[in-house]
Formats: sequence, C-alpha cells, structure tokens
Amino acid sequence: MAQDQPVAALVVALTGKMAPAVYAINRLRPESLCFVLPESAKALVETDVQPHISQMPRRWDWVLLSDPEHFPGCYQTIARSLPAMLRTWEVDPGALVVDVTGATAAMAGALVLAATPFTSRIVSLIEPKEGREGDAVTLEGGERLWVSINPWDEGAETVRRQGCELFNRGAFVAAATVFRQIESRVSGGQKPLYRALADLAEGYDLWERFHYRQAWEKLKGAVKAIEMASLFGGPPGLKAGIPAIKSNAGFLEKLVLDPADVKELLPFELLAHAGRRLRVAHDTEAAMGALVRALEGFAQYRLFKQYHIKTWDVQPDQLPHVLQETCRTCYLEDIDGKYVLPVQAQFRVLAALDDPLGRTYFKEWPSMKPLLNAANHAVLGHGFDTVKSERVQQLYEVVVKLTGVQDGSLPKFPVLTL
Repeated sequence: MAQDQPVAALVVALTGKMAPAVYAINRLRPESLCFVLPESAKALVETDVQPHISQMPRRWDWVLLSDPEHFPGCYQTIARSLPAMLRTWEVDPGALVVDVTGATAAMAGALVLAATPFTSRIVSLIEPKEGREGDAVTLEGGERLWVSINPWDEGAETVRRQGCELFNRGAFVAAATVFRQIESRVSGGQKPLYRALADLAEGYDLWERFHYRQAWEKLKGAVKAIEMASLFGGPPGLKAGIPAIKSNAGFLEKLVLDPADVKELLPFELLAHAGRRLRVAHDTEAAMGALVRALEGFAQYRLFKQYHIKTWDVQPDQLPHVLQETCRTCYLEDIDGKYVLPVQAQFRVLAALDDPLGRTYFKEWPSMKPLLNAANHAVLGHGFDTVKSERVQQLYEVVVKLTGVQDGSLPKFPVLTL
C-alpha cells in the first residue's frame, strides 16, 4: 500500500463501509484522528477500524451526527465541534486532511465547508471511470482511485483580494496575516508568491513605523520573489506592481545608506507619510505631526548642507551676528550644555542668512501661523482639540509651496490589484 508523509490531523467521514477509512488512516498515519459519523456507526469503528490500524494516532475523537442526510444539522454539529477540537490539538491552519469517501452528500458538503479554514487537502477513494485521474488502489478485491485536491489552490483568489484591499487601505499587518494564512494552505508551488506578498506587507508596515532599514531588506527580498513568480504566470496584475515596489526599494536604499548626519530624503519621506496618514489612514493627528516634522526636516537639511549647522548642536558663532546673543540666552540646554534651535529659530537663521527657504517661510508666515497654531493645539501637539483634516490639507499645500517639492519626488506605495 502506498504511504504519504504522516499528517498532523485527519478527519474521516463514515456511514457504513469501514475498509476505505482503514486504508486512508494507514496511508496518511495521522497524529490526531477524528471520525465524523452517525451514532449507529460508532460501534463499527471499534470493531472494524481500530483493530486494523497499523500505527495508532496519539489522539482521536468523534463528531456524532443525528441525521447524516440533513445538511443544516450536519453543518451545525460539525461547525460547533471541529474548530474547538483542532485548537485543543494545536493543529496549524492548513495541516488538516479531510477524507470524504464514506460521507453522504450532506455530510461531505458540511464537512468541507466547516473544515476549509483548516485544511489544505481533501481526499477520497472513488470508482475508476474514463477521464478520472488518481492513484490506482486495490481495495476489497476491486479497483479504486485515490484522489486528492487542495481547495485553496483554486479558492485563494477571493481571500487574496481581501488581502490586497487591506494592503491598499494601509492595513499592512492585517494584509500580511491574510497572505500568511494563504501561504500555509496552498500547495507548494504557490507558497513562494504568498510568502513574498506577506513579506511585502510586513515591509511596508515597517516603513510606516520608520524602521527603514528593516523595510528595505523586506522589500528587496519580496520584489525578487514576486519577479520570479511573475515568470511563471502568477495572478493577473502581478507584474504591474513591480516597478512601484522597485522604486520604493530604491528610495529606501538611498535613505538608509546616506551616511550624512542629516539625511536628504527624510523630509520627503515625512511629507509623503503625512499624505498617507491623511488620505489613506484618515489619521489627522499623526498626519499633522508628520507634516510639522517634515517642515523642520527641510530646514535642518538646508542648514546642514549649505551652512554646516546642526540644529541639535549649534555653535552660536556659526549664526548670523544678529542671532548669536539670542542663541546664547534662549537656546541653551541646561543638562548637556548644547545649543538647540527650535523650528521657528531654524527658519529665522535661514532668513538671516538670506536663504530662499527662510525668506519664503516668512513670506508665507501669515497663512502658516493659524495652521501651525492648529497643530500646536491638537491632541498630539500641546492642546486638547482634535485637528481637522482641512487644516492638515491646507498646511500640506503650504509646505509643498514653501519647499518646492515636486509630486514625483515623493515615494508612492503600490496599489495591489491581484
């Protein structure tokens, strides 16, 4: 008799004949075994099945059906019993095998429906007929075919779309969870794609939490795996997302490998982050905080790049003469003795240096002041009022005008349509 690799758990549906069940159990050698059967067949298991099992499972149990021809009753009983049993047995998703050989139509439908979240394999012994494929088996003096199907190989599309929708809404952790679930259930050839999609979602989650190096590593690996999957076909739309992912990985590479104390691309990333928080996540508080920080980032980079001024450790004599005394008296940190320029002072320095960014800042100051006040009064600022999305959008537009940032210079996350 052919033997497969031992399985973690097997559910066998029974009504009358026991020989097919014995064959399935001995072929699959499960660690855990559950019989789904009517009460009348329970005694047959003890007399006609157990004595013929070559390798006894470590655990087994029953799900007893009152009417094996009644689908609603079968489904209710199985759905209420099987998931709790599998959790108790610590059976991982995708590790369950279901044998429907001995099931009635009602039992088979109910069992497959209830077990789909846990199974990656449905098996049965069927009569050989023209057009049917499977392993030829001799059972009770007759020919049978052993057939096996993974329902997730065809059914993953619907769940994959749910994962893509979560990804496109910025729910990257939830999307990664969906893709990992699919990975655990589909057959081997499809696993690398879903592993890559899960890594991709995890990478963008790391990005959103400012773990840029880890995000870069995730995206690099994911894009290679997705490219490989696309060579073998893959779902429609797979190739379309690759250029955006590559562009994002390139952006992160430049950001991560920039050795400067003030990274040129960080303000661009923070501005893009503010846009994502506002338009995708609808988190106005986080968006406003990122926007104010992006504004400061542009000033910090200009001061560092053009004038070698570190805003967190400035030397008063680096500043224009008119601001040196103010720096000494107002910006000294009493703990470490360093001079630290707040945001407003950074732009005052730029203006005093006749830098275009500083000049434009104070030119735009009348329109910016109420918007920065809104940021200051926000819950995550220093106040008690939830900031309105209109205020965030208005400040976003002012920052873009002030810095001259082009839309094409901001990183854009891909839209998954698989």
